[in-house]
Amino acid sequence: MPTVMSADPWKQVANQAALGDRVAARRLIDGVSPTLLRLVRTILGPGRRADVEDVTQESLLQLLGALESFRGDCTVAHFACRIAVRTAVRARRRRQTRDAATTADSVAVDESPAAGGMADDELAAERRRAALRALLDELPEAQAQTLALRIVLGCSMAEVAETTGAPLNTVRSRLRLAKEALRRRILEDPALAAVLEVDQ
Repeated sequence: MPTVMSADPWKQVANQAALGDRVAARRLIDGVSPTLLRLVRTILGPGRRADVEDVTQESLLQLLGALESFRGDCTVAHFACRIAVRTAVRARRRRQTRDAATTADSVAVDESPAAGGMADDELAAERRRAALRALLDELPEAQAQTLALRIVLGCSMAEVAETTGAPLNTVRSRLRLAKEALRRRILEDPALAAVLEVDQ
C-alpha cells in the first residue's frame, strides 16, 4: 500500500522540534526563514536591515517556543507567518513610539537610501508602500495584522481567519474597520492621497 504524503511538508519536522530535536528545529528554521525574512522586510520597509534581521530572529524564536501549543489548525508555514506578522507589526509600533518625539504629525514617507538609483515607477511604488506601512502603525494591532495578511501576503479571507485564529466574520469586520480608518486618514491628508494616487 503506497504511503500518503502529508499535505504539510513541515508538520513532522515541527513535531520533532517541539519534542526538543535540535536537528529538526534547525531544519525548520532553515526552511521557513526565507519566507519570514521577506515578510518582515515588507512590513518594516527598506533601509532597516538590522531591524529586519532582529525581528526575523525574534519571529523564529517565538515560532520555536510556540510549537508545543501548535494544534495543526493551519500549516506550519501559515503558523510561522502569523507569528512573523504579529512580531513585525509590534516592532513597527515600538519603533513608532521611539520615533514619535522626532517625527511630524503627518505620515512620513520613507526615502530609501537607494532612491537615487531607482526608476521613477519604482520610486513611486516604494513611496506608496512606505505610506501604507506608516498607516498600518495607526491601526489597532488586530486590524493591522489582518490588513497586512490580506494586502502584504495576499491571503484570502479564509486564510486570514485560519492564520489569525479569528472567526471569518471577525476578520471581515477588522478588514472593514481598517479600510474605513485608512480612507478617513487619506481624505484628511491631500499629500498622502497624492502619494497613494487616490482621488479625493
